[in-house]
Order: sequence, then structure tokens, then C-alpha cells
Amino acid sequence: MPSVLPEPHEYAALAPTPGSPVQVAFSDVRTLATAGYATLLQVAHPTVGAGVHQYSGFTADPWGRLLRTLDYVHGTVSGGPELAGSIGRRVREMHRTIRGVRADGEAYNAMEPDAFAWVHATLAGAIVDGHRTFARPMCEAQAETFWRQWIDVGRLVGVRPRDLPATWRDFRPYFDRVVREELTWTPAVPELLETLERPLPPAIPGLHPALWAILRRPFALQGRLATVGLLPPELRPRLGVRLSPGEERAFRAIAAASRASSPLIRGPLADFSRVYVRYRGVALARGDVAAGTPEPKQAATAA
Repeated sequence: MPSVLPEPHEYAALAPTPGSPVQVAFSDVRTLATAGYATLLQVAHPTVGAGVHQYSGFTADPWGRLLRTLDYVHGTVSGGPELAGSIGRRVREMHRTIRGVRADGEAYNAMEPDAFAWVHATLAGAIVDGHRTFARPMCEAQAETFWRQWIDVGRLVGVRPRDLPATWRDFRPYFDRVVREELTWTPAVPELLETLERPLPPAIPGLHPALWAILRRPFALQGRLATVGLLPPELRPRLGVRLSPGEERAFRAIAAASRASSPLIRGPLADFSRVYVRYRGVALARGDVAAGTPEPKQAATAA
């Protein structure tokens, strides 16, 4: 069977470059608030949720897992073609061993093309939603160029273009259909929500400790509220989550304050992705992303 991964000589054409739509979109530090939202959309997919629940270290090492996720995203977005290509190959290889039985009794395999594509799609959807809610909204043309480049980025990890909408205009119908027909409660949902209730780490790569000390508390509140506040309303009861009227008001107020902060988003706050890659250079060069072979936390029947 031919590989879905690109050849090394293709990396340069697929990886984002400094100032490209994808690199710029992921660089606004305010979009970090959407990390929980994207992850919740992912683990609500039956296949992804089963794999995360049975193999992931959510509960044992939540912030270590966060760093590895940030390493994957920003190493791919801002680490250059060679790093992006090597990360993609390692991530693809790691997922080959993740398989078992879902809570509904159906066999699953992490290499299922639809599930693999959905994870990639949620990252783009969360970034666009995050810019609209917390930063500066992308216009239709900006979202389109961002999405087309994100499809290219997906090829680095083996997401086939035919498994995603070809245009941003077609993204929302695709997104709405998956939410309506496929997403559901999985055991990974409460595990993620429990993680989000924990205090943020005392330091975050790429930001000065004094600056993070100021931002840490509002970011924690923003992240928790954003995770549920950004969810499609029809999905909230299905996942057993809600915002009280007071929390809805707080979410809107935080979003408005975040948008109003745009003149202050400069320096490392506006270039977070590249700053992060410089800070995590040793770990990225060492290959911490997708290192080792994942082992199930509990017995999982092989598919």
C-alpha cells in the first residue's frame, strides 16, 4: 500500500513559512484559550475518545501532555520543513499501534482516515473561532487561504486532502455534520474536563515568568469558559457540560476584554509560535514529540 506521507523533498512546499497564513494565525497568544475547546471536540469523536482514554496520559501527566501537544502544533507550524516533516512521520507512526474497542463495543483504529482528519480539522476550526471570539476575526479570504494551507500541513501527518473539505466555504457544513451525527460522550470527556479544572502550570515556554504570573489566572478562567462557551449549543447537553447564566456573562465579558487588548498584543504575545519553538528547541531536536510506543492504560481488545 503506498504511503500517505509526503516525501522529504515535498516538505518545503507543505510546511508553513514565517509570515504565512497558518504561521500568523497560530502566533497570537490569545488563541491558546481555544486549546481545550479543540481537544474536547476531538475526544468527543468515538474513535479519538477511545484512543485517548485507553492510551493517553491525561490524568497522570496533564501538563506534560499539554507540552507535547504544543510541541506538535508549533513545531509543525513554526519549526521549518525538516522538523515539520519529521514530527509528522513520528506522529503517524505512533498512532499505528493505537487500537482497541470503543465504549459502544465497536472496534476502532487510530488510523481511521475520518478520525485522523477530524483531529486536524478541529485545530483549524478552533483557531478561526478563537480569532473571531478573542482576537481579530479573519475575513472570508483570510480564512480561505489559511484553510488551504492547513490542508497542506495535514499532508505532513498523513491527512489526505480528500478526507477534508476542499474550501473554507465547505468547512462549516462538514463541521456541523460531524457534530450532529458523530460526536458523543466518551470516557475521555470527563478526563479532559477534570484536567481543565487543575491550576495552570507555574511557567509556560516562551513567556517571561513575570508576564506569565500576570496572565496565568485570567488565562485559566478564559480557558475553562472558552472550552464550553465555544462549543455548539446542541453539543453541550450531549457531553454533559453547561455554563450558568453568570458564566455565560463572564465568557462574553472575557471575550470582549480579550478583543479590546489587541493593541497590547505585540512582541512575544504576537509571535508566540516562533518564540515557543525557540524555547523548546532542545526537546524538539531530541524528538520528544511522539517518542516511544504508546501502551494502553487498561485492557483494550485488538481490532
